Amino acid sequence: MSRTGQGPYLRRRAARFKDGKLYQKSVWVIRDGSSEFSTGCLANPSQQKAPVPAQRALGEYISRQYNPRNTSNDIKDIDVADVLLVYLNDHIDQDKPDEDKTSQERHLEQSIGRLNDFFGGKMLIEMNTKLCQGYVKTRPGAGGARRDLEMLRAAINHHSAENLHYGKVSVWLPEKGDARERWLTRNEAALMIWKAYRYREVQTIHVGPNKGQQVITDRRPLRHVARFLLIGCYTGTRASAIASAAKKKAEGKSFVDLENGVYYRKAVGKKKTKKRQPPAPIPPRLLTHMRRWDRLGIAVEHFVEYNGKPVLSVKKAFRKVVKLAEIDISEENVTPHTLRHTAATWLMQRGVNLWTAAGYLGMTVEVLERTYGHHHPDHLAEAVEGITAKKAKKRVVA
Repeated sequence: MSRTGQGPYLRRRAARFKDGKLYQKSVWVIRDGSSEFSTGCLANPSQQKAPVPAQRALGEYISRQYNPRNTSNDIKDIDVADVLLVYLNDHIDQDKPDEDKTSQERHLEQSIGRLNDFFGGKMLIEMNTKLCQGYVKTRPGAGGARRDLEMLRAAINHHSAENLHYGKVSVWLPEKGDARERWLTRNEAALMIWKAYRYREVQTIHVGPNKGQQVITDRRPLRHVARFLLIGCYTGTRASAIASAAKKKAEGKSFVDLENGVYYRKAVGKKKTKKRQPPAPIPPRLLTHMRRWDRLGIAVEHFVEYNGKPVLSVKKAFRKVVKLAEIDISEENVTPHTLRHTAATWLMQRGVNLWTAAGYLGMTVEVLERTYGHHHPDHLAEAVEGITAKKAKKRVVA
């Protein structure tokens, strides 16, 4: 009877000599069947266990060799972790450096990671309401849990569409939470921009006679949030498109045409999705600011940069500005996405035509009217007029 192979493993390869001279030092290698692959890690005779770099090399080797598609088609034998891995590999180039990944790709990786921590090791056939409800309890907000479970559902549907499993697998979703209606008044927005622009970093002295004393420095680490606020309030663009707004067209980035004053919000090469991101003209006031940022070298490649590099996220710095402006500190309901609500509300308050406003924001007229229509001065105006109007007298015709 043939022996079952033990799979790839690490072994110490002895040093090699020729004519009494050392020509190859002892190294840790990956043994896979009859083949050997060097890890590049030198082996010390006193080492009983392979060093961490060698173990990492083994893990990467196994990961490359493993194909989650080459599993059973029966949902009883398919690990949810494999389903998630297929979805991740089909949507993100795993060889792309982290700094080149878009915010959507990083968000996908984070969500897949959370789902894998909970569902990994469970078979598709085990998916049920109770299991999904258990995941909801691990997440602080029902909204975040619902979005993760929606991604899990998308991954399972993708796995099925690729004919990698048969049988129906349903994912229970919690009810949608109430839509956020928080928007900034013009005074609140101006205050936040002012606080972000004027803020100076405070540092603590750690050595010398003034140890423990706090000093105000000349560093202004929140000015990129001021630019983010201006772009968000004036255009209602989603946070990811603002963060990737670049001066030149590039793959995975949105593009600002300063010469013609047009903001191409959908990233170059990005597939069209339900979240519309149509090109939009840039308001004159904002365009003046953006041209000044370009002229003064404030915007090197992107319009929202921190220390000369594009920001991956402004959530932490944004919360800092909200706290400095003392806006709803207790509720903590002002987020970067609030700027989109703000732009939509301002347009409605100014009485802009619904069709025009919807086209500018990149949303349907139905969504705009349902969510923000009550801010429009004409909202139910006919009903208000009718409820107080006197009944018209019937004219008697002789």
